[in-house]
Amino acid sequence: MGKRDDLIVQYADDLRNKCGMEPDMALLEKVTKGCGPAIYDADASTVAGSQPSELETVKKNFLMKKLGLPDGPNLMEAIHSVIETYGKSERNKYRAVVYYMLTKHFGKESIYG
Repeated sequence: MGKRDDLIVQYADDLRNKCGMEPDMALLEKVTKGCGPAIYDADASTVAGSQPSELETVKKNFLMKKLGLPDGPNLMEAIHSVIETYGKSERNKYRAVVYYMLTKHFGKESIYG
């Protein structure tokens, strides 16, 4: 197994143990690949859930650009909901896990089809 495969296993563990959901492994793999080299960078691989600028970046670059969602208050509400599910006190909120949960939240799995 390569480094990305190891990370996908780690992300799946987070989804099961910290978020209480059984991951769709095929979708998780596609979302992880979609994150590109960011998953290998200690800073870029995580989402700072308490930084408004970081959450704005997730909204603009992922929800609006990648998933094609129109701007609105529901986007930030979804981000906050995912951060809450992951656990506010959880230091390492992995970007791929957050993106996976947002993809599921909005029913946009077809983007990765």
